[in-house]
Amino acid sequence: MIPTAPPLETVEIWVGDVLLWGALPYVVLALIIGGSIWRYKYDQFGWTTRSSQLYESRILRIASPLFHFGILAVLAGHVMGLVIPRTWTDAVGINEHLYHIMALGIGTIAGVGTLVGIVLLIWRRRTTGPVFMATTKNDKLMYIMLVGALLTGLGTTVLSLFDTTVVDYRQTVSPWFRSIWIFQPDVAAMAAAGPGFKVHALWAMALFALWPFTRLVHAFTAPVHYLFRPYIVYRSRDRASGTNLAPVRRGWEPVGTRDRARGTTKAPTGRNRAGRH
Repeated sequence: MIPTAPPLETVEIWVGDVLLWGALPYVVLALIIGGSIWRYKYDQFGWTTRSSQLYESRILRIASPLFHFGILAVLAGHVMGLVIPRTWTDAVGINEHLYHIMALGIGTIAGVGTLVGIVLLIWRRRTTGPVFMATTKNDKLMYIMLVGALLTGLGTTVLSLFDTTVVDYRQTVSPWFRSIWIFQPDVAAMAAAGPGFKVHALWAMALFALWPFTRLVHAFTAPVHYLFRPYIVYRSRDRASGTNLAPVRRGWEPVGTRDRARGTTKAPTGRNRAGRH
């Protein structure tokens, strides 16, 4: 049986609780929004993953999908646990016991898969010379923060299995998280949460504060504009009068190649073409 949180009006709130759970989330949000705008305005060429697939692809083919699909599953689990209220899951017939079995099972698999993926990525980056040479201090800090967030999250999951005194996060962390977005932070709810959840929340906020200033910023970019890009029309050059010009042929011709027979340089000819770039 998962213990319930004490009545929130009886929870003692310290100044540190107000700073950590009432003010810090908005500082992090300001850094995410402001940092992303600054990065896009002044460092568009750095808004990239700096792909290293050219140097090594065998390990990357395994590690990258494992990490990325795993982190998407972890994100989906957090959305379900933090955003969807308990009353909603109860309404569709998912009782608390079944919910926690599903959350622990799927969450553990997703977390372990993501952790294995990032460990493989780190090992590849450390053992592949060109990839290691392209690794910056910023990248090393990013990996530390990602691994820390995963370990603290898995730690709280394992702790909740064996420690029967851990209060259900759906009564503490979830209400606090939802209250942030309506600008009425429920400090008492988070103050009543277990130490493991508090450490995980603080580590996650630190990760998100650094997010816009690392290569993780590419997660905010989706190639949606590709669907709406106009066609680029390629037109052949105007044909000048003369007798030494090659006859017009259908299709593409090499640009700037020398016709050895005539000793002249051909200009691209052919009918207009259209295509995406």
